[in-house]
This record gives sequence, C-alpha cells and structure tokens, in this order.
Amino acid sequence: MTIPRLKILTYNLHKGFNASNRRFVLHQIKEALVDTNADVLLLQEMQGEHQKHQRKIIDWPICSHSEFIAEGWWPFYVYGKNVTHSDGHHGNAILSKYPIESWENINVSPYSWASRSLLHAVIRLPISELPVHVVCLHFGLTGAERDRQTQQLCERIDSHVPHDAPLIVAGDFNDWRGRVERHFHEQLGLQEVFQQTHGRYARTFPCWLPILTMDRIYYRGLSLYTCDRLAHSPWPVLSDHAPLTASFTL
Repeated sequence: MTIPRLKILTYNLHKGFNASNRRFVLHQIKEALVDTNADVLLLQEMQGEHQKHQRKIIDWPICSHSEFIAEGWWPFYVYGKNVTHSDGHHGNAILSKYPIESWENINVSPYSWASRSLLHAVIRLPISELPVHVVCLHFGLTGAERDRQTQQLCERIDSHVPHDAPLIVAGDFNDWRGRVERHFHEQLGLQEVFQQTHGRYARTFPCWLPILTMDRIYYRGLSLYTCDRLAHSPWPVLSDHAPLTASFTL
C-alpha cells in the first residue's frame, strides 16, 4: 500500500523578477513550481498589485500573481498583504491542492515602513482526520524585529493551534544567526527539516552561491519523509532565494 504524503515548498519569489531585477521571470517561476508537484506552496514577496509594472511589462499577468500561479494547479489559494506602496502591494501567499477551511493575515510589524505579517491557513486533507495548520511568514531584517515577531508567532500558535494538530511553519526568516531555534523548539516543540536530516540549516541565499541560511521549514505532528534544497537549473536564474521542499507522512 502506498503511504500518502504531503509535499510542502517554501520560496521567496523576489516579486517575480530575477536576482538582478532586470528580467521579469514569473512565467518561468510558475513552470518550475509546477514541475515540483508540491501539494502546498508557501510563497513570500508575492506581488499583489503594481500599477507601473502592469503598464510597462508586456507579459505582466492580467490577474494577481497568486491567481496566475495557482491557475490550473492549485485550486485553493490565499494572499496576505504585507507592504503597501504608491503603485500597489506585495505579501505572502499560500497555494494548496486541498481545501483551505479558514485563514487570517496577522500584522506583526513594529514599523509602518516595513510591514510584516503571518499568513495562517487551516487546510483540510482527505487523508487525515485532523486539518493541517500552515503558517507562511517573512520576518524582518533587524534582530530586535525578528525577536518580537518570533514571540508573536509563538503566542499565535499557542492560542490558535491545538497541540495535537499537524503544524507547518515556513518562509523567509532572515535569521542567519539561528536565534529563533530555541523559541521554536522549547516553546512550540517544532523541528526544522534540515536540522533533523543534515544537522544544519539549508543555505538558500543568494541562490547563485548560497551562503546564508534564510529559509526554513519547521513542523510538528507529522513524520518527515524527505527534504531538499532546489539548487539545480532553472532555480539559480530565477529569484535571489533557493526554494526548499519537504515531504511528510501524516
């Protein structure tokens, strides 16, 4: 009998542009994401609207980028606005092959000029009696900001996620010093997929020569089957981050 698995992917899209910001590569990003056959995508720096780019870039989608990537492959998706500017906004998105029962976007930024949020969704799987809680995040650039956001995340999980529910927290942590690990492990009982399998975080930034451990996938209430950093072609010529994947059994 085949054991059912859930494949997760986290990726910072760099707003659909390549690392140098010279080429719009969202169409190539979608093709690469489809090829991974992931069940749930947790995406950061997802462009919600940009009026200037929409007027100037020929192949800019007529719909939102979340809808463009999801169309035909991930029928359920939610978008949480993070940063608002004069031309539009961008944020986090969760795309799923399975129904999203509920979701909420929680503002965790202390600064109006650098808005950050947690996108928390509850996904119903046909292979599990318990729904899976999924949190997509993009933490701030300063240590003090990340410390505060880590505590807000812990409070959110303690108050809104049952202790026996499967939970996945993934995204761009901007935490190259590994300061969130103690809180996640001691307060929440979370494990990081690469720490579990390789004894270290995956290096994901910059994608052409990964040095910094910016992106992670944490979990509890599931069994880790495998994980991978996607560093092969075409990923190095797309965003400035490398994607991470993890497969779980429930």
